[in-house]
Parts: sequence; C-alpha cells; structure tokens
Amino acid sequence: MGLISELRSRARYVVGPVLGICTVGYFSYHIIHGERGLYALRALTKQVAEARAVYTETSLKRKVLENRVRLLSPGSLDPDMLEERARIMLDFAYPDETVILTGPPSTDSLGEDVPPDPPSPEGRVAVPRKGAKP
Repeated sequence: MGLISELRSRARYVVGPVLGICTVGYFSYHIIHGERGLYALRALTKQVAEARAVYTETSLKRKVLENRVRLLSPGSLDPDMLEERARIMLDFAYPDETVILTGPPSTDSLGEDVPPDPPSPEGRVAVPRKGAKP
C-alpha cells in the first residue's frame, strides 16, 4: 500500500511537465510539417516565384500584341505593318520577287507553336530579284 500511495504522490508532480512536453512537441511538429508549416511556406514561395515568371512572360507577350494591334488601328496605321499582314494573308508577292517555299514554320512570330494543318503562308519567303527597284 505504501508503494501505490508513493506513486500517486509523485505522479502529481510528473503529470504536468509530461503533458507540457507533449504539447510543446505536438505544436513544434506542426510548426514544421503542418498544413501551414515551414515546408508548406517553402512550397508556396516556390509556386509564387513560378507564377511571377509566368506573369512576366505573359505580360511581355501582351505588350507585343498590344503594340501590333496599335500599329494596325485606323488612327495610327503603319504602312509597313499593313503590307506585311496583307502579303502573308493574301499570299501576295511582287512580280520582281522570287518566292522560296521553305515549308510551314515550327513557330510563329510570337514564338508560339503553329499547328501543322492547314499549311501556313508564312512558310514562303519573297526575295527581290537583283537589280529590281522596290
């Protein structure tokens, strides 16, 4: 009987610190490995960096497209841009030019993949003949 009462009296002093250590261990584990822990923070930081890179690339493509649209707008029509687009769309070449068929390009002027069907007119190159005046 003396042993059991001795264990009970000492258990009162041990239970509090043991529960405290378990609680601290539990929260420490979840600070590092939890859903909002340090590993999750590292993964989110990496995702944010990738998203910013995609955003930068997309915004640059958008600026290029906006510039091309601005050049084709009626208020500021660039004759060179108009001629370039008309020649590509209509398969037009001047009589003094030699047309070299190079096949469909693998990418367009913006660096995007072009589907193989239908054949693209951008695969043709018009080269002025020697001595011809533009």
